[in-house]
Amino acid sequence: MSKRDYYEVLGVQKNASKEDIKGSYRKLALKYHPDRNKEPGAEEKFKEISEAYAVLSDDDKRKRYDTYGRVGADEVFRGSEANFEEVFRDMGFGGFRDIFEQFFGRSGSAGFGGGDFFGFGRRKGRDLVYNMELTLEDVLRGKKEEVEVPRLEKCDSCSGTGAAEGTKPRRCSVCNGRGQTQRVYNQSRFSTFVSVEPCRTCQGRGEIIDRPCGTCQGSGKARKMNKLKIEVPAGVEDGMAMQVRGGGEESESGISGDMVVQIHVKPHQHFERLDSGNLLYKLDVKFTDLALGSEFRIPMLDGSEKLKIQQGTQPDSLIRLKGKGLPRYGSSGRGDMLVKLNVRVPGRLTDRQKSLLKELEREFEGHEKR
Repeated sequence: MSKRDYYEVLGVQKNASKEDIKGSYRKLALKYHPDRNKEPGAEEKFKEISEAYAVLSDDDKRKRYDTYGRVGADEVFRGSEANFEEVFRDMGFGGFRDIFEQFFGRSGSAGFGGGDFFGFGRRKGRDLVYNMELTLEDVLRGKKEEVEVPRLEKCDSCSGTGAAEGTKPRRCSVCNGRGQTQRVYNQSRFSTFVSVEPCRTCQGRGEIIDRPCGTCQGSGKARKMNKLKIEVPAGVEDGMAMQVRGGGEESESGISGDMVVQIHVKPHQHFERLDSGNLLYKLDVKFTDLALGSEFRIPMLDGSEKLKIQQGTQPDSLIRLKGKGLPRYGSSGRGDMLVKLNVRVPGRLTDRQKSLLKELEREFEGHEKR
């Protein structure tokens, strides 16, 4: 449901230097370059390592990835061309743009930063955001859920053309189907200025619809409910974002954007979440429980656990139950359950209870003087 971790893809640690990242990508690019490797799966691997390098070689993108776990699909390759050009030039290959045009069999690049995977003119649709609430129990076990999300898709009535049944759009005669018009201004004998703007006649579509579709009113898009399967791994943290590829809206090119699943973990009535998968549970005890020792059965996210308090334990002590916390996201093992002992002082005492406590106090004072 989501991409592999970029650091894992390149085989580097999270604290790797830019030179280490570049060196790892260079080694993998030589292995999976389309001119060198014709094996099945090499093409997808080459895409994957290139996307990872585009993000981790850029300081700003890397910082956002480390913080939020993702970078916008339309930003992955924006501004990264110089990094790739340098790497491939050092390896003796052509420029990055030429390599990928050859790799994907496309002619004419729209430049980096386009809406599709590598920015070659076929734009992706708009990304959508889905807010998902989880309990700590969900975080412990992970969660699989099928949701219905409204999104704009190709209109079934007109097959996405926007034209009424029995008709079809006609090419705009003003822009000749390009969707853009140019205006040339002669500034002097030696220079001209060219202004490019969306065609006002067809609103940049390149086509004119004389009879709009009654279902989508000529947009070619209709709102539909899209079923998505979301699989959240155990150990996720509040504020994390996960990506479902293709779960967003369709573009005019038929390429869907992504669904960004924003994780919200609800507060728990018994436990407080700490760092590294640790949980905190506050247990109210009596003075005698600490002085004489005692045993309790305390609740856990997946059952209950026996807790033994040793004789003479001090108030506000923390007792650690190893491996009884939450899974650690991105690594193996579980955190711990920390139990804090809060002494509960009675609000009212009977005369006999007061007398016994005063007797105990005198006993303590006499013991200290010996």
